[in-house]
Amino acid sequence: MGDLLLRGGRPWGMPRPADIWIRDDRIQNVGEQLTVPGADVLDIHGHVVLPGLVDAHCHLDKTLYGGPWVPHSADDTLAGRMANDLRRRSELGIPSTERITALLRRMSACGTTHVRTHTDIDPEVGLRGVEAVQEAAAQVPVEVQQVAFPQHGLLTRPGTAELLEEALKAGVRAVGGIDPAGIDGDPVRHLDVIFGMAERHGAHVDIHLHDPGTLGAWELGLIIERTRTLGLAGRVTVSHAYAFGQIGEAEQRRLADGLAEAGIAIATAAVYSFPVPPVKTLRQAGVTVACGHDGIRDLWGPYGGGDMLERAMHLAYRSTFRRDEDIELALSAATYGGAAALGLPDYGLAPGCRADLVAVAASCPAEAVVTRPPRSWVIRDGVVVHSS
Repeated sequence: MGDLLLRGGRPWGMPRPADIWIRDDRIQNVGEQLTVPGADVLDIHGHVVLPGLVDAHCHLDKTLYGGPWVPHSADDTLAGRMANDLRRRSELGIPSTERITALLRRMSACGTTHVRTHTDIDPEVGLRGVEAVQEAAAQVPVEVQQVAFPQHGLLTRPGTAELLEEALKAGVRAVGGIDPAGIDGDPVRHLDVIFGMAERHGAHVDIHLHDPGTLGAWELGLIIERTRTLGLAGRVTVSHAYAFGQIGEAEQRRLADGLAEAGIAIATAAVYSFPVPPVKTLRQAGVTVACGHDGIRDLWGPYGGGDMLERAMHLAYRSTFRRDEDIELALSAATYGGAAALGLPDYGLAPGCRADLVAVAASCPAEAVVTRPPRSWVIRDGVVVHSS
């Protein structure tokens, strides 16, 4: 693959422009006026360089992206959206390898290099979603990590737990859960099942938690206790965690300290008007905060374009972030936070890191989030996979 020298861009975190020397799939050096004989040189003056963007929470298998427009047909309740999904997915050919591939190509062009996707598994769809995502991911320069996800309930749909186990045996990296109290009605047993699978297979855990207020906060406490007891620090994520935005500041700080001590990440998509976890409180406590799209043009909602800078903007806006350093907290959730939640090794802009980079025409990272310019160059494993 040879040497590639990115000349004159401003790597995020550095006070001045610097060159980035890439050999094969690794960053070799970052510094001013580097000399690399024989290297291909890209002049990226006037560009901010970010590590590859990370979508830490989406649902690729559900997407209608790239197909004909489908008017939204569900009501505004969670139960209504779940029922609509079950009723119409077969009619609309979900999951579709072609649509997943189209979406991943769009995400790649927007600078995303890693994705965690929650793939529906239940007795009706079986493992077809897992297979469709695997087929699509093989065609696109994006690393995709799947979560075996019981979207429509775990305990309430007999046979689902066995299918989750089958998916993990087949190489799926993480096991998911959903509202242990609100949907399954038995939070202790629900957590027993998914944490037991994680232990047996060395898998990550990623739990959708929509349950509100004090109920959701109590469930967070259960997840903290279970993670600490089993020694799963760094392998557990709670997605959405709406309850965090519905409790008092003292309780937020108490739970944040517990999450940090247990090594649990929080993933948010900052969608619609649903509560957003308090990013500053979590980060001050040392909690990993990640960001993702949630659904992208599917039966759950018609929105989403695959651009993680746009999602970082939504997170910053919903968090009322205005100062550059605060906006960068949202960008960190779409980069370093996501990488930590997914357990990605050698991620970043330092020598020795994998050469997954994106260059955007902006004076600083905050401007990149707010203006969301076209991605001038996207580099994956040291290869330019997109340029504008």
